Amino acid sequence: MQAGESWPEHVNLNGCDLTEWPESLRRATAIQSLSVYGNQLTALPEYLWSFTTLHTLNVSGNQLTGIPTQLGQLGALQMLDLGHNCLDVLPDCFAELVSLRVLYVSNNRLTALPSSLRTLGQLSYLNVTDNHLTALPDWLGELCGLTELRAYRNRLSALPDGLGELRKLRELHVMNNALECLPDSLGQCEQLREINAQNNRLNTLPEGIGQLSELAVLDLRFNNLGALPDPLRQLGKLRFLDLRANRLTAIPDWLPTLPALEKLDLRWNQLERVPATVKDFQARGGVIYL
Repeated sequence: MQAGESWPEHVNLNGCDLTEWPESLRRATAIQSLSVYGNQLTALPEYLWSFTTLHTLNVSGNQLTGIPTQLGQLGALQMLDLGHNCLDVLPDCFAELVSLRVLYVSNNRLTALPSSLRTLGQLSYLNVTDNHLTALPDWLGELCGLTELRAYRNRLSALPDGLGELRKLRELHVMNNALECLPDSLGQCEQLREINAQNNRLNTLPEGIGQLSELAVLDLRFNNLGALPDPLRQLGKLRFLDLRANRLTAIPDWLPTLPALEKLDLRWNQLERVPATVKDFQARGGVIYL
């Protein structure tokens, strides 16, 4: 940037090997989006907090170890990406980010989420993957606008009952954790279309799963399931069901008869018998792997 030149409203400084923020950037007072992904920045500059028109901020893929509470001054933010840094904690200032819709904090070292996140009623996408979380807070259910939650590759042993309050949730991705069960309240997530819970320790499924009338994709591979609950037969829109590498010795006769089912993967179980309804399933074009 030459002396006297002004910065555009949308600034992309991705992959520029920056170790310091450009001093001239402080003049970009009307900036709307700023991306500095993939640099070597270790801190955020004080002048950043004066960018009150900023609606998109991407500082992922740097070496940030902390985020100041002044972040709350960026009240116009709609998308914030803090992923792929070295953050142990997040500032408890999210109550001021009333317009935030998308939040990435993946690939850090987080062990907890700040309680001020609970006020983000417009948040539709939350990505907390690849952290050190052992639990998700029950107030997560207060994020009434959430449509997609990604919390895979953490250390979760359970999901909160409050999850059932997420009535707009469409996708739930919790694979590669240590989950032994899913909350029965999950059945209240009436818009849920996809659940990916592969590679956990699930030994049972909740009865409430049968209430998920919109569910189309259910990935449960690499768990410890020994049986399938009868309410599963109510999933009239289920298209893909992956049950690979569980402990199933049999599947119910009704499973291949699910009306929308297109693909059923049962490999690497200990099946002693396969119901005759499998032939009808294949005859209507269904794909099954045994």
